[in-house]
Amino acid sequence: MATTLQTLDRGLRALEIVAEHAEGVTIAELAEQLAVHRAIAYRIVTTLEGHGLITRTREGPVRLGAGISLLASRFEPQLRGVAQPLLQRLARATRATAFISVAQGDECVVIMEAEPEEGLLRVGYRVGSRHPLTRGAAGIAILAARPPQPDDDEAVRQARTEGFSLTRGQLQRGAVGVASAIASPQVRPGVEACVGVVAMDDLDTDTAIREVMDHAGQLADLIGQ
Repeated sequence: MATTLQTLDRGLRALEIVAEHAEGVTIAELAEQLAVHRAIAYRIVTTLEGHGLITRTREGPVRLGAGISLLASRFEPQLRGVAQPLLQRLARATRATAFISVAQGDECVVIMEAEPEEGLLRVGYRVGSRHPLTRGAAGIAILAARPPQPDDDEAVRQARTEGFSLTRGQLQRGAVGVASAIASPQVRPGVEACVGVVAMDDLDTDTAIREVMDHAGQLADLIGQ
């Protein structure tokens, strides 16, 4: 903590905790997870609420506020600026459709994609495509980047251990997907992102896994600069 501001660090950690609980958290629960007195947690909540980053319902739970969506909307254009060249290289290296997806509620949404130059059979995974986080390589990769939960699916646990998710035919018959979370502090809280590729059965999965994980690391470095 010698090189960080403790109050700011606690505030950011509070946002992460709130973001991890769709049902919201009470101030008492937040204080417990932050390991601080309830009065300190209350001041943190009040400050974040004043900036619109969190909100309190009449029933009491603290949830993310509209200000997070505003920050996320400003982040995505910056992400596109640094990511598009890398995404195009990933598509060429794997000869597959490359994409970046983000979590929106309980769904995974494609916000960027790039196609390989070769005229191969395309997979219907386009900007704006959405599906449950619990299905598909992208959704599972995002879930794997979250703190472990007792009810995590085996696929999520495996992706968390291996650093990538590999799925077959979950979203489209014959389609194979590989994805890895973009693990940069700059995409948290409020925005959870992953990079991946998807193609038909002829995808070279060894190459795809290697390239996706490498590009996820490069994107994390670029975003963190």
